[in-house]
Amino acid sequence: MIFYLEGHDRLNPVLQLLICLYPDEEHTRGTDVTRPQGEYVVSSLAKDGAALIASARDYTGTRVDLRCPDGMREEDHELSEWLRRALFLLLRPRLPKAPDWGMLTGVKPSKLVLNMLNSGLTPAEAGERLERDFFVTPRRRELCMKTALVSQMYRDQRDSKDIELYIGIPFCPAKCSYCSFVSNDVRSRGHLVEPYLETLFYEIAGLGRVLRETDRRIRTIYVGGGTPSILSEDQLERFLTRVETDLDLSALLEYTWEAGRPETITADKLHIAYAHGVRRISVNPQTMNDDVLRGVGRLHTAEDVVRCYELARATADFEINMDLIAGLPGDDEQSLLSSVRRVAALEPDNVTLHSLALKKGAPLRFGGTGELTAETMDACHDVILGAGYEPYYLYRQKYSAGGLENVGFARDGKSCRYNVIMMEETGHVAALGSGGVTKLAYRDGSITRITNPKYPVDYIGRTDLIDRNLQRLTAALERD
Repeated sequence: MIFYLEGHDRLNPVLQLLICLYPDEEHTRGTDVTRPQGEYVVSSLAKDGAALIASARDYTGTRVDLRCPDGMREEDHELSEWLRRALFLLLRPRLPKAPDWGMLTGVKPSKLVLNMLNSGLTPAEAGERLERDFFVTPRRRELCMKTALVSQMYRDQRDSKDIELYIGIPFCPAKCSYCSFVSNDVRSRGHLVEPYLETLFYEIAGLGRVLRETDRRIRTIYVGGGTPSILSEDQLERFLTRVETDLDLSALLEYTWEAGRPETITADKLHIAYAHGVRRISVNPQTMNDDVLRGVGRLHTAEDVVRCYELARATADFEINMDLIAGLPGDDEQSLLSSVRRVAALEPDNVTLHSLALKKGAPLRFGGTGELTAETMDACHDVILGAGYEPYYLYRQKYSAGGLENVGFARDGKSCRYNVIMMEETGHVAALGSGGVTKLAYRDGSITRITNPKYPVDYIGRTDLIDRNLQRLTAALERD
């Protein structure tokens, strides 16, 4: 779609809404609004005396004008919301179905609700605002409210000295066709694992010094990837030993090892992890349909998943998370529901259901219609809820299938503290390894980000960059 901006230059709010509403289209900003071309839309801002008017119009002559609240200024952040609202109201009638998330485009819808609660709104008032101002459907409003209340609980429990820790192991046994994460296939990049670990050990030791100097206590550790269980038994032993040797884990509440793929998990690795304090792991099938697994490049079967899950249960008292992805190519509604039922029947402590994030808006090839619908996702949620789970964290992604969401569900209150704090940005998260992004979320709402090199080849051996980032981390923690 061709779009124009008139009277303002707030590109991102307009573009993000167009991506959410029309994820399969290319969106191009026009250069001359006085001579618009094609099937265009125009987002405009004008003044009526002291008042601001947010407007949207299209090539048919249809127009929506919204008078912004009295006192709103052109530099106010809330103006973007009004510009999006005008454009949404213009485009909504031409959509086959109004989006369940309404005009919300952000990754963190629960954070929006949390901010409403912080401003003094009651949960009921926050829900009404989601409906009135953002056009969110009842089902998504309920989901958003439940996850926001979990986030509020963890935020209120947080002490000013708390910090969460992410450690990345960006290697996999094979690259999945849908993957957009920085991960390296060990079949061609396996020679990087050892030098990567050596650099990571250097960074872990440095972080330990910083946290001692700034009097911080680690509350959660999340070892993610990639596939962290790609490490051999010896490598895993050395890695976990360095973590507990160089870091003070005396205040640790939660230790997650994202074991991930069944073909990389062994009884010895599980024993090693448990001996070093890991109490939460992931066994991630993504789907329980073998044909779909083969189609996306996974090297295991559904039965491998079941055997691995049973092995983990028999080995130690782990809390276990299992990930599924809705919208995988070659899957369909009945197959997806079957996968959800099979995983729920295993009774893991957490089930995380993702909607596939499409690469660069590539068309989805799910089911007979090629579309993942909210109704299909709702049916999956119903299975999970009916098995005794409750949603505890929520996020969305650009180009997600159907414009839908990723939701973590927990049984018996066994939610993942790290996931909630990281996603809702209600506490400090230090991130180690290539691709790591440290985010320090201050109580005034500001956030400091410190970024490591994205790829292992740019991270390995760069102790100078690590030292520089650790110095920045020290300064950022001291301002808290």
